[in-house]
Amino acid sequence: MLGRRRQQGRYYGGTGDPYSRKGRGAGTGRFKLMLIIGLAMAAFQAFKYFTNTQVNPVTGETQRVQWSTEEEIALGVQSAPQMAQQHGGLYADQRAQDYLDKVGERLVNTPTGRESEYPYEFHLLADPKVVNAFALPGGQTFITYALFNQLKDEDQLAGVMGHEIGHVIERHGAERMARSGFIQGIVQSVLIGAGGDATMAQIANVVGNYTNMKYGREQELESDNWGVKLMIESGYDPEALIGVMDILEKASGGARVPEFQSSHPSPDNRREKIREAIKRHSN
Repeated sequence: MLGRRRQQGRYYGGTGDPYSRKGRGAGTGRFKLMLIIGLAMAAFQAFKYFTNTQVNPVTGETQRVQWSTEEEIALGVQSAPQMAQQHGGLYADQRAQDYLDKVGERLVNTPTGRESEYPYEFHLLADPKVVNAFALPGGQTFITYALFNQLKDEDQLAGVMGHEIGHVIERHGAERMARSGFIQGIVQSVLIGAGGDATMAQIANVVGNYTNMKYGREQELESDNWGVKLMIESGYDPEALIGVMDILEKASGGARVPEFQSSHPSPDNRREKIREAIKRHSN
């Protein structure tokens, strides 16, 4: 019986024979179908990303973003308590918070700051270990006590908060969400088109990660530029932002990760660009 079944499979194309013409045809047809589906999905993701644009009222640039200004503000307000909780809540000293508010309001009450449509709020977080500052879409800005306590003067605090306000002005959060969604959509399209091939999946994810890193570095340099501009308009010394780079580099333990593997530019690169921005905005 076993020999007869093998003969049937060999001469009559039994369904269990992977080398039969029928088996090869079915595999090729399935590959073509998955490839077509993958290409269609990629085309849809590209269309959605490249056609969903808005004009930034401050920069005048056309940006690919997913949210309206109102949606950004709502998302930021809704997310702020959760972000504070992740860093130990708000710092308890009201005098320190008032000091932060004073610096932040001075920065946004400038010609550039007043062009922005966002209701800014400044939060001093209790985290005593993580040296960080960040901004949510819509005007919610944060600095940890670990960083706040290492700043030497008001000018350096203005540099940090000016940088974070720059992220909000540039709508970096909305841009990154749109970009990330586009890249993930393309990655999924590649996976489907490749029939779930593990090697293709790894390549697609690596390309996507490094693209997002480069995008993040560009945003950091843009925000440094806005920080310098806001500092000059509000009467702070923009050179202080270079000193902030020294603090951040020291806090990292001097670890030197190649810039193309990092979401942030190297400290030396940022210092150079800050000096260029100071010259540009001082004229």
